[in-house]
Amino acid sequence: MIDIHSHILPGIDDGAQTLEDAIKMAEAAVAEGITHLYATPHHRNGRYENDKPSIEFEVENLNQELHKRNIPLDIIPGQEIRLYKELIEDLDRGLLMPLHHIAKYLLIEFPSSSVPTYAAEILYELSIRNYQPIIVHPERNSAIIENSDLLYDFIVSGALTQLTANSINGNFGKKIMHFSHDLIKANMCHFIASDAHNVTGRSFNLTQAYETVQKQFGTETRYYLQENAELVWKGESVLIEQPSHIKKKKFLGIF
Repeated sequence: MIDIHSHILPGIDDGAQTLEDAIKMAEAAVAEGITHLYATPHHRNGRYENDKPSIEFEVENLNQELHKRNIPLDIIPGQEIRLYKELIEDLDRGLLMPLHHIAKYLLIEFPSSSVPTYAAEILYELSIRNYQPIIVHPERNSAIIENSDLLYDFIVSGALTQLTANSINGNFGKKIMHFSHDLIKANMCHFIASDAHNVTGRSFNLTQAYETVQKQFGTETRYYLQENAELVWKGESVLIEQPSHIKKKKFLGIF
């Protein structure tokens, strides 16, 4: 199983704080059946900056440590990039870390409560450079929760989306869980990933999420989402289903 989003590199963001924390996360990932784990530390989110060269260095060190301890997990370098105005300039300077050097997938994060006005312009600039943006955890963005057409428009313009396992499982609350399920039903989810930060409150829970998807939406949907993660790892084009609009919920009552 491939997990395209985690914070396992020790001491560089709000994920694993020590090497032993990272080892515990690696062991938990293996227990989940994860064989390849992308290390995607935060970059330019207002608190952390982790550019491509530093991430590659940290990933190499962690892989060496896992090999010494006979932990069968491959760590692959990546980056969770907060959308910012100079993103394209830094991309051209070689500071940003795609998930694969051929297919050029980039994890893009929005602020938790809004969608920047320049988002469409940046995503377009990425596309004309043959980069494939993957919008991470849109189900936790309050602006998108209130207006899912914002996400729909990004998808029809070529963006992909990644939902968080804990959102699907209900660990972030029922509202986010129901919205996550709505996004899957509307073909506005292309990947599920753990976004794991530790082995306690923000662990992997990826198998549980896939089982939830299978129960709610069928085996075909589960394997569609799992296969897309494998296609990213292989550097191939992912499978895309035609998205649909999410109808706003109507509440009955006497006014």
